[in-house]
Amino acid sequence: MKITRSLNFGLLALAGLAFACGGGEKAAETATPEAAAPAAAPAQEISLEDKYKDDPIYIKGLEKLKASDCTSCHMVERKIVGPSYADVAAKYENTEENVTMLAQKVIAGGVGVWGEVPMPAHPGLSEEDAKDMIRYVLLLKK
Repeated sequence: MKITRSLNFGLLALAGLAFACGGGEKAAETATPEAAAPAAAPAQEISLEDKYKDDPIYIKGLEKLKASDCTSCHMVERKIVGPSYADVAAKYENTEENVTMLAQKVIAGGVGVWGEVPMPAHPGLSEEDAKDMIRYVLLLKK
């Protein structure tokens, strides 16, 4: 009897964890006449890795992001705690002024631009490393 209770509790905890991590999220789908009609041959999408495999900005920025704590709050295409990298790229033009301003925001931290959840400061991050990360993020503009 106690084993069944423990098993049920474990399954419930696992389901709760999966839902909390986005496993329960479903996008609403509606049928439209365009969606019902057969589409022409879909264009082959090129992955980011293939598109930028030889770009030193992409390589250096991705390497520095993976070594940082940024991925605990940000993903390329999906909002977690903070905005997705793609959302940031869509909001800001890829200019040196924006790279500098965003790098300073990463180092200093802040709140209010993307909601009320604060981004922690990263005072140990050099300005050049922060700029490399921002340049990578801004490459993701569609």
